[in-house]
Amino acid sequence: MYQNQSQKLETRIQASAHLAQTMTMLGMSSEEIREKIESELAKNPFLELVEERICPTCKRKLPENGKCPICSQPQLDQSKENIIFVSPKDDFSSYNYSSAVEPYHDEPDYDSAQTEDLAAYVLKQIGPDLEDNQKLVAAYLLNSLDEDGFITTDVFEVAQYYHVLPSSVEEVIDLIQHADPLGVGSRNLQEALLVQLKHISETVSVPSGTENIIRSSFDDLKHGKYREIAKKHGLTVRQVQKIEKFIGDNLNPFPARAHWGDTLAGKSNQDYSAVYHEPDILIYYLNEDPRNQLVVEIVMPISGYLRVNQFYKKELKNAPEDRMEEWKNDLDKANLLVKSLYQRNNTISDMMSLLIGKQEAYIRNGEEYIQPLTRAQIAAEMGVHESTISRAVSNKTVMLPNRKVVALSSFFDRSLNVRTVLKELIQNETKPLSDAKLVTLLNERGFNVARRTVAKYRLMEGIGSAHQRGISTVQ
Repeated sequence: MYQNQSQKLETRIQASAHLAQTMTMLGMSSEEIREKIESELAKNPFLELVEERICPTCKRKLPENGKCPICSQPQLDQSKENIIFVSPKDDFSSYNYSSAVEPYHDEPDYDSAQTEDLAAYVLKQIGPDLEDNQKLVAAYLLNSLDEDGFITTDVFEVAQYYHVLPSSVEEVIDLIQHADPLGVGSRNLQEALLVQLKHISETVSVPSGTENIIRSSFDDLKHGKYREIAKKHGLTVRQVQKIEKFIGDNLNPFPARAHWGDTLAGKSNQDYSAVYHEPDILIYYLNEDPRNQLVVEIVMPISGYLRVNQFYKKELKNAPEDRMEEWKNDLDKANLLVKSLYQRNNTISDMMSLLIGKQEAYIRNGEEYIQPLTRAQIAAEMGVHESTISRAVSNKTVMLPNRKVVALSSFFDRSLNVRTVLKELIQNETKPLSDAKLVTLLNERGFNVARRTVAKYRLMEGIGSAHQRGISTVQ
């Protein structure tokens, strides 16, 4: 019985480790995954990268050049279903961009995407809600965030420097914390988690005791002191473990890392520009004909394929007694990495299948046709938690058939079609339109938005007020 219990416990531990690593890899950029794999290959003899062209989807041997002839084509001759498959990284350079469909005539050339740092991204969101004397405070706080998105400056020092009340600084911090990414601008990890917890509690059932544990027992939770926490908060050990899993599945302790193109994460704009030129996902027309179905090619972060080294696996039984535990641990790590990478690809493939079906009009015709869509909707259809979709979307880019490279998160931008029409109205104005007039025109187009929302969208698009546009016209 003891042996059975030990085996069940070990199975649960392995399953938890697999889930945790898969979730981690889902949220990583391709470059981060490559670095992780290279690091593991350098120190783990049980892990092997085979430099052979094998299709990651069907495992067939690939021709010397080009995509998988099976997975990149319809399964049935008359099938009109969109095609989704995973390809090795080296196939990216073989895609014939020169013969790709021309960009839409009413859009600029999109050979590359622009990056935006975290401070500017957040400031655009909260700008309409700031008083004049708070704008400099917000800019200062956002530009002094650390690499995890935390505020490291003292509220009273900021208040004294800008001659405002500490309560006014706190109001700015609260606005920052509730912008996207949620929790950025917090003073510490626990505050970030509590901000996120309050937000998701409106739509998700939160286990009883979660808030109290984050507030007063989070260090103990990190060190697995379940019994001490259970006794302190009047819970069972199982309830504490359930809370730990909930936090891991739903909350992000380092909010800045979820932001695409965040220059605070230790990378330069040049680094991110390179990433944009090598998108994670390619979407194009079958046989380059816009009348055909869409092909979705998910690019693997590595060339070749990863597997457990069979020679070392066989030699495990001959391992020296003092090295047996170490070798077993290395084997488990190798197995875990291979499985997690495979699961990552499957999750992204399943998600893209749903996204393509819902946003096909946007992909084919442009931003005005994007459909309102949330991560929660996709998560519900896939039978996974919303945090899984958030991780799968973060740090990913997509090249559309018109060669425009966009962040994958744009597929969920419910304001994108409104902002597209807003830009069109302003571009075609004969004299500067006030925000109130823009509200009326947008309502006539079927977009029911408030004046404050129009101001927010203007700032997100880098468009000045009617007064500023009037001055610009005169000059």
